[in-house]
Amino acid sequence: MIRHFLPRKSPEFVGAQDTARKVRTSQFTRFLVTGGISAGVNVLTRWLLNFVLGYALAVALAYIVGMTVAFILARMFVFDARSSNNPGGQYARFALINVLAFAQVWIVSVGLVRYIFPAMRLSWHAETIAHIIGVVSPVVTSYFGHRHFSFRQ
Repeated sequence: MIRHFLPRKSPEFVGAQDTARKVRTSQFTRFLVTGGISAGVNVLTRWLLNFVLGYALAVALAYIVGMTVAFILARMFVFDARSSNNPGGQYARFALINVLAFAQVWIVSVGLVRYIFPAMRLSWHAETIAHIIGVVSPVVTSYFGHRHFSFRQ
């Protein structure tokens, strides 16, 4: 009954809102998928590097490989930034956002392995589990940083 007294939104306004929501959702979904691929590359690279390097250095180097894959995929499939005539500038901004994200990834990954997991007596694939958790930790802040800074139009 109260519903009849509330103002109604025009169908055009509702349609525009739905379209904007779908675009944002599909863009974030594409970001998650491409980020998942690059995270997989990151974790696999860290695992391979771990055969010849210590864990902390392997995490750092693998992050650079994963970040480069993430940039290429995000530029191609997420932010439609291929039309930019300055991919180097985009990569520099992308790297800046990822420097901040890397700090979080490294602190989480190394902190879990060195302090949290031993206190929990977790040793089964501790480095891999910690690294996956670390890589996933900055996903939302990275999305908004790349959307509004790295690939701004």
